[in-house]
Amino acid sequence: MAPYSASKHAVVALTKTAALEVAESGVRVNSIHPSPVDTSMMEELEKGSGDEETAKEEYISTIPLGRYAKADDISKLALFLASDDSTFISGSQYRIDGAMGAQQ
Repeated sequence: MAPYSASKHAVVALTKTAALEVAESGVRVNSIHPSPVDTSMMEELEKGSGDEETAKEEYISTIPLGRYAKADDISKLALFLASDDSTFISGSQYRIDGAMGAQQ
């Protein structure tokens, strides 16, 4: 878990640093931090556990909204951040995690 945690924290620091470095050029930098997403990656993780159904139930039980994120959930946030509706947003990290972060 140490390398995984270190890489996640690095993304946060890189987001902030890059946002400051390119702000004068009008470039915005933000990062998106999703919870488990209903993709083939999660299916593979579930399969690798030996008991797919139990693994899926355990993963989902950690998400207060009671489901995996959908790819569309993530893409809609990315589209918002790329749109003119977010022209003053930069250097921010967006958790899209079904309230998982609220538990900490």
